[in-house]
Amino acid sequence: MRETCGTRNDATLLIGELKLAGRLDERFFALLEAIDNTGSINRAARVAGYSYKGAWLLLESASNLASQPLFTTETGGKGGGGTRLTPAARELLSAWRVLQVRTRRFLREQEAWLVQSPALSGLLRRIAVKTTARNQFSGTIAAVSDGPVTTQVTLKISGDQEIVATMTTAAAKRLGLKIGQDAIALIKSSAVVLVADFAGYVLSARNQFSGSISRIERGATTSLVVVTLAGGVNVTSSVTNDAVDALGLVVGQPATAVFKAYSVMVAVAVAAA
Repeated sequence: MRETCGTRNDATLLIGELKLAGRLDERFFALLEAIDNTGSINRAARVAGYSYKGAWLLLESASNLASQPLFTTETGGKGGGGTRLTPAARELLSAWRVLQVRTRRFLREQEAWLVQSPALSGLLRRIAVKTTARNQFSGTIAAVSDGPVTTQVTLKISGDQEIVATMTTAAAKRLGLKIGQDAIALIKSSAVVLVADFAGYVLSARNQFSGSISRIERGATTSLVVVTLAGGVNVTSSVTNDAVDALGLVVGQPATAVFKAYSVMVAVAVAAA
């Protein structure tokens, strides 16, 4: 049995990247902060995720553009040497801390306003889901059929299409699935089989979507083939290049995207604590 997954409904809807002078970002100031704390570019570079050379180049470039040094270095001596921030660098770091606080406050205020529109915030949360699954379809649960071991869930997506998912009954109960609930269906492209000609046969797979090939992205050994259904829904399949050639797949050709109900993962928003 495959696993299901949930998405948090309290995820941040707005993310603002603060940069000073269009280039001095959070990572740069993390480097300054680490230098201030450690007194060493070498140790500070490791803390901020830079190579030693990369940290030096960044600091030298910023100092050159600022027309004044941002750090000083001392070798040996009574204190053992080290690296120190100049007053200019400390002023920059202080300004960054203040601006960070103000930026976060601003984003919280705007997000509070955004959340007042449930439809829009729900749309953004669905778009914000991060997963390796190439196929992601948002919709509404149209049916839930519980069994002693497995549960079948029907998700109605755009274009009046329906996706059927099968999961363990325990997983369905854990997710609290119910009719009318918003959910997302996730299907890996490798789980989608393309059929160009049924040749009189009928397949047992529950999910079969007919459309036409709208795009073929050829890679070194595999290709991503996109089938566009009625209503504009796109289903992507990962196919070996040999299979693409053997089937003679071309853009505009009719094709059916097929995948098993067990290949569908279902994601729902997690209720806020």
